[in-house]
Amino acid sequence: MTEMLFDDAATAPGQSPLLLLTHGAGAGYDTPFMERLAGVLVSHGVSVARFEFPYMQKRRADGRKRPPDRQSVLLDHFATMVRRCRDRIGEERPLVVAGKSMGGRMASLLAASPEVAGIQGVACFGYPFHPPGKPDRWRTGHFADVRVPMEIFQGTRDPFGKPAELADQPPLPSRVRVHWLEGGNHDLRPMKKQGLDPDALIDQSARLAASFLYSLSPESVLL
Repeated sequence: MTEMLFDDAATAPGQSPLLLLTHGAGAGYDTPFMERLAGVLVSHGVSVARFEFPYMQKRRADGRKRPPDRQSVLLDHFATMVRRCRDRIGEERPLVVAGKSMGGRMASLLAASPEVAGIQGVACFGYPFHPPGKPDRWRTGHFADVRVPMEIFQGTRDPFGKPAELADQPPLPSRVRVHWLEGGNHDLRPMKKQGLDPDALIDQSARLAASFLYSLSPESVLL
């Protein structure tokens, strides 16, 4: 079983920032979304390490679908992957934790934990602000505890959180910034009537994320 997929940046891989990226609740680290996202990031000078949570590793081994592990298990595994990446790339290169949907939420919770070190930022692709159809169950209470810059790349049609719903909530902390991708759904797919390439918004989010990683300085690492 491959525990981690590591793609070096297309340019200066030895000095590039690293995005540690994980999946959403229902699919693994090699879906078309994850492959496209990683590929565009690599082309823009970002190295990408992808990993799967234990329940998804078991699914890959025997083909049986399982619900996600308990939050504590997910976060412990994520923290282990951070340490392994630090061992691989050293202490100087920027490292950002990231994920799609549930994976992004776990990345943000990890960055809010005082026990975790070596992280310079958080990137979330399709953040699950609330379960679909349940906007009263908002999932941003821990954002105030995230001690590094955090960027969210969200489609304007995402049933897990739309612009009008976010506008009705208290303002997000200044460290947290949302990039709205016009017409995108939870997988960052545009509407057909927009006339865009189906991957256009994934590509846009990857370019924005690459700029974010290159904006970080080593001094911002969580100690």
